[in-house]
Amino acid sequence: MEWIILLFLGLIASVFGSIMGLGGGIIIVPALMILNDYSPILSGITPQIAVGTSLLIMIFTGLSSTLAYLKQKTVDYKSAFLFFAGSGPGALFGVWLNKDMQTDSFLVLFGIFIIIVSFILMVRKHVRPLKRKPSGIQRSFVNDEGIKVEYGYQAVVAIPIAFFVGMCSGLFGIGGGSLMVPAMIILFRFPPHLAVATSMMMIFLSAILSSISHITLGNVDWMYALALIPGAWIGGQIGAAINRKMTSVSLVNLLRIFLIIIGIRLIYQGL
Repeated sequence: MEWIILLFLGLIASVFGSIMGLGGGIIIVPALMILNDYSPILSGITPQIAVGTSLLIMIFTGLSSTLAYLKQKTVDYKSAFLFFAGSGPGALFGVWLNKDMQTDSFLVLFGIFIIIVSFILMVRKHVRPLKRKPSGIQRSFVNDEGIKVEYGYQAVVAIPIAFFVGMCSGLFGIGGGSLMVPAMIILFRFPPHLAVATSMMMIFLSAILSSISHITLGNVDWMYALALIPGAWIGGQIGAAINRKMTSVSLVNLLRIFLIIIGIRLIYQGL
């Protein structure tokens, strides 16, 4: 029964993660920590194992989603590689921070982080790009209506933001898109769908680097990973397809409520 739960967990986490550019780890990690208290088969999961296993899964979620978004031609791969110049080192720093973290401290900090992310998701649909014209690196994108949208950023601003996002990824086992996507929309004037797709490519690259670090530290449970990967791969494709057609926010609203409940549950568990 536990393996069926893990299969669906990978699927659901990947669908939501791909839709919003989150990566899915923000669902997988707390789910593994909570299942640790209720299942004898899934017992013994430490924060390090939950994070390391989640980041390994995000390689498959990120690759699946990125391939789907590349077919849709909504990935700014040049920007993704530039952001990775910040998120990659940040991910390694996050792995180092996670190395000696105790379970109770991890649960409380991650619970607080999840609640913050849920509020970011609440206001994300209301955010609008800054009025000023983008400076530094300039980009343009033609949307489905045939309208040319201009956006841009300065590397000295984008790379430190990506470093912080990568640090959160390595520390908590999440993709970091919950932070990166709003920054891309507000500060850099990315079109929302382009921001999500580009974020997923950055998450894919960062997950490779941070998961290798966790593997060398012995923080990956391969049995859990094998149960999660099939759902993660399929979910990445489904999420990318939904993102392209999604016109309502009902699915996102459900995730926000779910994250708040999970965040409170983790804080209670940690205390």
